[in-house]
Amino acid sequence: MIRITLAGCTGWVGKALVAAIEAASDLELVAGVSRKAAGSDLGEAAGQPANGKPIFATVAEALAVPSDVLIDYTKPDSVKGNVLAAVAAGRHVVVGASGMTGEDYAEIEAAALEAGVGVLAAGNFSITATLLRRFAREAVKYVPDVEIIDYASASKPDTPSGTGRELAETLGAERMAGTSKPVAELGGARETRGAAIGAPHPVQVHSLRMPGFVLSCEAVFGLPTSGW
Repeated sequence: MIRITLAGCTGWVGKALVAAIEAASDLELVAGVSRKAAGSDLGEAAGQPANGKPIFATVAEALAVPSDVLIDYTKPDSVKGNVLAAVAAGRHVVVGASGMTGEDYAEIEAAALEAGVGVLAAGNFSITATLLRRFAREAVKYVPDVEIIDYASASKPDTPSGTGRELAETLGAERMAGTSKPVAELGGARETRGAAIGAPHPVQVHSLRMPGFVLSCEAVFGLPTSGW
């Protein structure tokens, strides 16, 4: 039985995870983390039947409950600290929250290797996002000119999304140099060309944040011989 502490247990993904973990025969949900629901019953706070499991205000408090894995679906301003605290406490970690940089991941990797625990992080765990990344990696072998459009609601606290950043970093590492005119050589408002993410051949990422939008990500490819 794998014992799980879930940080971000009252978010929209967190609530779905509570239901899934409770339904799994080989998983046990032992504690949750939510600042607004601290002290509540974990099951009830996630819209499920009461399960007698506690919710704490911080990951540091929740780590006092014996567990094997921390799942983190919190916020960009807290996820790195949460992960490092869990690693230091000897927990394996699954990271679903976005907002960390390549330098953050390198620091976490070093800490995890030293502690002898595993950390699994992904910008998006959904099947559609996984397929987008796989298909885009195949396409960029033949069509190096690619840009990413990243959509989210106006309330999303980070930009780009973890999905958009991870995709840009992957494609930037695998593609040949594109044929688009370098941003540094453009006149006018260069910021309209988006942010350059990835290496050695960065990909331009454009983040749209609007009320009523849900999460979405597009990889747009183009060839000189393919006109619109």
